[in-house]
Amino acid sequence: MALSAAQVRIADRIRGARIVPVLRAPDADAGRVIALRLVAAGLDVLELTATIPGWPGLVAAVKAQAPAAVVGLGTVRTGADAERALANGADFVVSPHPVPEARAIAAEADVLFVEGGITPAEIGAAADRGVAKMFPAHLGGPQYLRSVLSILPGARIVPTGGITVRDVPAWLDAGAFAVGVGSDVYAADDLEAKVAELRDLIGAGRS
Repeated sequence: MALSAAQVRIADRIRGARIVPVLRAPDADAGRVIALRLVAAGLDVLELTATIPGWPGLVAAVKAQAPAAVVGLGTVRTGADAERALANGADFVVSPHPVPEARAIAAEADVLFVEGGITPAEIGAAADRGVAKMFPAHLGGPQYLRSVLSILPGARIVPTGGITVRDVPAWLDAGAFAVGVGSDVYAADDLEAKVAELRDLIGAGRS
C-alpha cells in the first residue's frame, strides 16, 4: 500500500531523525519538561506514550510549544486512543502490536500509523502498509532485524524496546529505518550530554 504525501512527509522526518525517543513519565508535566528538553537538544521527532497520565494534554502542550517538532503517540492499543491522539494534534500514531481499529482511524485521517509486531508475519504486514515497529526488539537483537530484512528487502522497520544509546549504531547498521530509544536517552542527569553522545555514535554508526 502506497503512503499518501502527508504520510510520506512524516515517514521522511522519522527516517531523517534516525533516533526516536520513546517517552514515558510519571505525569504529563514531567513528560512535557523532558520532551521540550529533547527538542531543544535537537531530537525533534518524539514518541510520547499513552501510559503517561494525562497524555492528551501532553500531546497538545508539546505541539503548541514545539510546533516544528514531529510528535507521535505510542502505546496506542485502542481506536479510542487513536482518535484522542489525533484530536490533540499527534503527527503519527504508534502501536505495540497489531491494532486494526487504530489503523483504520489513522488511515481515514491521513495520518501515519506505525504498527507494532514481532513475528515476520506481523512486521511484514505492517511494513507493507507503511512503517512497522519491531517490538520488543531486544528479543531478537540486530541479527533478527537482518534476518527479517532478508525476506522483506526495503521494509521500513523501527525497532523499539530494550535498546540503549550505545546499541543504536548496530541497529542502524542492520538496516533499521530509525531506532526507538527509551529512558536511556533522557533519564540521565545530563540529558544534553547523553544526546551529544548519541549524535557521536550515530555519526560513527552510519552516515
